[in-house]
Amino acid sequence: MKAYKVHEYGDAAKFIESEVNKPGATSGHIVIEVKATSLNPVDHKILKLDLEINPALPATLHMDVAGVIVEVGDGVTDFKIGDEVYGCAGGLQGRAGNIEGALADFMLADSSLIALKPKSLSFSEAAALPLVSITAWEGLFDRAHINTDDHVLIHAAAGGVGHIAIQLAKQHGARIATTVSSEDKAKIAKDLGVDDIINYRDEAVEDYRQRLTHGKGFDVVFDTIGGGNLDKSLKAARVSGQVISIVGNNQHDLSPMHMKGLSLHLVFMLLPMLTGEGRAHHGFILKKVAELVDKGIVKPLVNKERFKFSQADEAHALFAANKHLGKIVLENN
Repeated sequence: MKAYKVHEYGDAAKFIESEVNKPGATSGHIVIEVKATSLNPVDHKILKLDLEINPALPATLHMDVAGVIVEVGDGVTDFKIGDEVYGCAGGLQGRAGNIEGALADFMLADSSLIALKPKSLSFSEAAALPLVSITAWEGLFDRAHINTDDHVLIHAAAGGVGHIAIQLAKQHGARIATTVSSEDKAKIAKDLGVDDIINYRDEAVEDYRQRLTHGKGFDVVFDTIGGGNLDKSLKAARVSGQVISIVGNNQHDLSPMHMKGLSLHLVFMLLPMLTGEGRAHHGFILKKVAELVDKGIVKPLVNKERFKFSQADEAHALFAANKHLGKIVLENN
């Protein structure tokens, strides 16, 4: 079978078409004929940086997958050959071992990380969902336990995690505010049902906190960006409020957090893949997300330009240039 492997990490890294052996199903695992994958920020970081989670070289990258089951291992009872599935199931290395990714004709995946894909979506659309949906769900429901009457600020309406978090929180009954940087992204936010739109280029934290919460601050703030945006999130939250972040690799002055008695939740959705623990919860989340998608409540935002697996270098170049709008999807055809 074909796989698109990298033989080095860093600025010179390239995807090289390679002939490799098709994986066989092991106990608790399934083999997926890969139809599509998507590009997440962590996929690009793995390609360009030397991280602890980088898989052994030569490596098959990309975590998100959508495809058809062609083989089922011993002990797998929830799936059968021919099922159309999706998940976030490989492209890294941790305590649980080296897990090959989705940029290949076939992928071996732990069945507990997988769910039946939404029936209403194509494989390409479904591939855009797993990592960002799990991240948004864990932040909002598993960590912050948002309430139906919460006023929730979600940064980056057009971002991968941001646009899904908006839809999940909205269906839960929360009032949603979000940040954007342009009129195009403001339109996306409006289409997603956002109640309060903030152009962060034009309005400071203190100003939109006063305008939207009468100076009180938001009940929950979801930082999907990190860096200085986490500091802004601490300012935007109310006394005894909650802040969720998915990026924690910077140094911050936490005195504003202390002075307001805030709770900070750091979400790292890769942990089940890295440790082997808690994987079934990811399958559960994806099952719930598929139900919401098929009810028309959640929809993925996908970049208009599609790429083939053989164009993985071009896809990563577009991501690095930050000229995309929506998740970048690669199709195996």
